[in-house]
Amino acid sequence: MKITRETVLHVAELGRLEFNQEELEKFTEQLGRILQYVEKLNELDTRDVEPTFHVLDVSTPLREDVVESWLTQDEALENAPHREEGFFAVPKFIED
Repeated sequence: MKITRETVLHVAELGRLEFNQEELEKFTEQLGRILQYVEKLNELDTRDVEPTFHVLDVSTPLREDVVESWLTQDEALENAPHREEGFFAVPKFIED
């Protein structure tokens, strides 16, 4: 599949991207090379290859979900420079 300058301009428009002439030529050439490589990969016989999303057989180690004690409200506010009614008090920064 040959990628054209017009195709790159169309994709750039969809992505709200602006390219100067030099960038446009560069991306057209680079995308063309990428598509050539993908076409080469399409020539491989992958009928007996199981689909996967990761090249290594790994799994995410999970820990048991255990309820543990946590800070009390007073402990959490202990070092607060300013507190008000059990909450951190911060300066107002949004105008009315």
